[in-house]
Amino acid sequence: MTAPARTVLRSIHTLIPMQGERLAPMPPIPDGAVVVEGSVIVWAGRDSDLPPALLEGAAVRNLSGHVVLPGLVNTHHHLYQTLTRCIAPDAGLFEWLRTLYPIWLRLTPDAAFDSAQLGLAELALSGCTTSSDHLYLFPNGVRLDDTIHAARELGVRFHATRGSMSLGESQGGLPPDRAVERENAILADSVRVIETFHDPARLAMTRVALAPCSPFSVTGDLMRESAVLARERGVMLHTHLAETADEDAFCLNQFGLRPLDYAESLGWVGPDVWFAHGVHFSSADAARLGACGCGVAHCPSSNMRLASGIAPTRTLLEAGVKVALGVDGSASNDSSHLLAEARQAMLSSRVRGVPGQAPHAHDLLTAHDALWLATRGGAAVLNRDDIGQIAPGYAADMIAVDLRDLGYSGARHDSMSALTLCAPPRVALNMVNGRVIMEAGQMTAIDLPALAERHDRHSARMLEG
Repeated sequence: MTAPARTVLRSIHTLIPMQGERLAPMPPIPDGAVVVEGSVIVWAGRDSDLPPALLEGAAVRNLSGHVVLPGLVNTHHHLYQTLTRCIAPDAGLFEWLRTLYPIWLRLTPDAAFDSAQLGLAELALSGCTTSSDHLYLFPNGVRLDDTIHAARELGVRFHATRGSMSLGESQGGLPPDRAVERENAILADSVRVIETFHDPARLAMTRVALAPCSPFSVTGDLMRESAVLARERGVMLHTHLAETADEDAFCLNQFGLRPLDYAESLGWVGPDVWFAHGVHFSSADAARLGACGCGVAHCPSSNMRLASGIAPTRTLLEAGVKVALGVDGSASNDSSHLLAEARQAMLSSRVRGVPGQAPHAHDLLTAHDALWLATRGGAAVLNRDDIGQIAPGYAADMIAVDLRDLGYSGARHDSMSALTLCAPPRVALNMVNGRVIMEAGQMTAIDLPALAERHDRHSARMLEG
């Protein structure tokens, strides 16, 4: 997948570079332009300041009427769950999981590949250029390799996490015994996927992290050994934490500790760790997370769908916690629209607090905050210094949104607010690593209708049993 030698995006209605700091950002640039050399941004600014020499021999794209911003970063997902949307629609987390575990155990390698491609395509159409994925079920010969190959074929930057479950029902865990793996096999395969796929280099397209699923599905021993292995191999750690009140009760009953205390007792804190959800982190938890450098993937749609609550996002940010967005599994969000998730994060922050009373100002996320979580926040949580902003030396990961879309009419005077307050459509252009992977509603590398047809067949087979 070779990128053009040089590409110039010009006549941009509004360029949102996401440079600067969250509380002191660079303002949007009207009539902008960006120059890409291979896979890297080499120049960004006003179109009128574009050096003529950079146009020589370049492929030029006119983006008048568009807003251009860094590609969005998704930090928590379960791509295989695109196969099982809208199941147990009124259940809380534990009941939902117990309903779906038997269905997910029918997953096959082909279904894992196609579900990953479909979920990643859905993300790309919504503006995502980098996504993580948490695969923790490996029935019927499924391997992490299936999702990695799917992402590579599509052209998306990918953080594959080798998930795991080892604590079955008979040992006091939540998943059925037939869904769990032996811990020595988990650790051996973790070494294999790191050695085979992990690329620590700047601008890497594929990275691997280790991700024991949750306190109620793995043992403390596996959590500890995974942390040791990850640090020996220089990869990150990821798990679900503080998602529901039920999880709080489970951890207190089983371990005598709240979720963050339990994680810390196992060595699971530090700048190489990010947690999914964090709905029930306290202010004291937030201070500890900020001090140790942990990240949190905020998944508002999933948390509301499962009635888990709304994470204290602004409290976490003010405590110095790295916070990003995750669409979460498409069986608890039932969608993989990352720009919509930024909107959801902003809106859900405004209904925290006492019913009938205005929320405290510290709970509110602004339009800029929401886009920050989706770009710079995602880069920070994944420990990347090469994505999340449009600046020289950064990866050429960018998206364009057409402000002439019907849904933005009347909002074009404030493009940043338009992106987060108006109902988001598909993006008009998605560039990853200097290559256009999506434009005009179509992925460039795959046949979307054919993929959807295969995906539906996999889904029907799994649901029929």
